[in-house]
Amino acid sequence: MDTEINLSRKVRKPLKLYKEAKQSYLNRMRLAVSLFYFSMGLTFATWASRIPDIKSTLHLTEADLGTVLFAIPCGQLLMMPFSARIVVRYGSSKTVVAGIIMYIAAMVTLGLGTEIWHLMLSLFFFGVFSNFTNISVNTQGLLTEGIFRKPIMSSFHGAWSLAGFTGALIGLLMMNIGLPPRIHFAVVAVLLYVVIAFNYRQLVKTKPAKPQAAEADRKRSLIPKLNPALAWLGVIGFCSMVSEGIMFDWSGVYFKDVVKAPESLVILGYTSFMIMMASGRFIGDKVTARFGRKRVLQVSGVLISGGMYLAVFLPYVIPAAIGFMLVGLGVSTVVPGVYSLAGRTPGIEPSKALTAVSSVSFLGFLIGPPVIGYVAHAVGLKMSFALIGIFGVGIALLVNKVKAIE
Repeated sequence: MDTEINLSRKVRKPLKLYKEAKQSYLNRMRLAVSLFYFSMGLTFATWASRIPDIKSTLHLTEADLGTVLFAIPCGQLLMMPFSARIVVRYGSSKTVVAGIIMYIAAMVTLGLGTEIWHLMLSLFFFGVFSNFTNISVNTQGLLTEGIFRKPIMSSFHGAWSLAGFTGALIGLLMMNIGLPPRIHFAVVAVLLYVVIAFNYRQLVKTKPAKPQAAEADRKRSLIPKLNPALAWLGVIGFCSMVSEGIMFDWSGVYFKDVVKAPESLVILGYTSFMIMMASGRFIGDKVTARFGRKRVLQVSGVLISGGMYLAVFLPYVIPAAIGFMLVGLGVSTVVPGVYSLAGRTPGIEPSKALTAVSSVSFLGFLIGPPVIGYVAHAVGLKMSFALIGIFGVGIALLVNKVKAIE
């Protein structure tokens, strides 16, 4: 049962710094970290909400869109070996600010391209800064969880999911008033930069690595070692984030091309998914503490598969929306739980453990959508969603491979 946090020494260090801090200060710090998660989520959701428009504007087929989306994991893979090292050397409180600023800037460029190669170049840098920001913000989340000494990681990812829902609503508004993606993205960027300006000082303070430690770290391998526990956690996260990535990038296209929903309801599938994912993450910490992480993860896998197959076998507006809601509820607690377990692995720097697991996990989020484009082109979008349903079953079975999950 996850009623307490079993912290390694490196995670307990910030606890000493904030031991005498007032609860109001700690709550403000937690809010600031949550808002950085929100900012990262809104950045991605803003792009995702306009994918159908950009697909139509550039006259992309499903296979073309799949090729274009591969630029994101290419950027992710390039940055993967360096993210943890930079976070350790300079401290997550500094790197998360730099990362989110560049991530938002990359989002703005996504709306400026008029050729396919323009979009692919922008998506490449979008992937680079998403990996860097992902490691930094989750390190902040783990340190904050250590300070509070109770499961709160799920609530941080809830803020990310809430941003996804918010991004969908903003995207719907922007489409209805006829604003093109470039204006939409610029407006969101300004709002997010304001949020960052008012909250970066309240993050968990981290110190850069000492010169001797930085030099020793520089001599180590760029690729974090993946012990068996971290490897299985990464695979579980991968299965969840494949499903999550499909919902972000293809739910709108599925409702438009398979469900044949009216234009005003095309975004319903994405919105249904995001509502339940956000809701699940805000209650996920309490549910995990009550029933245990193992049982929650097993049920989550079943919900992911069940939701996918409901949308496949009953491709109508209401059943498909309910199916996407089940998928959202299923994925809601998987990644926060996996990251929390990874960051508390004894003997491994939290940011490096997070890099190892989240990089494997996040590859599912980035590689899944473009692969679906090729599968959909070959056998149809409905069949490709049926194949994704297998990953939920995988989560339910793989949970038994990790002894740390109870």
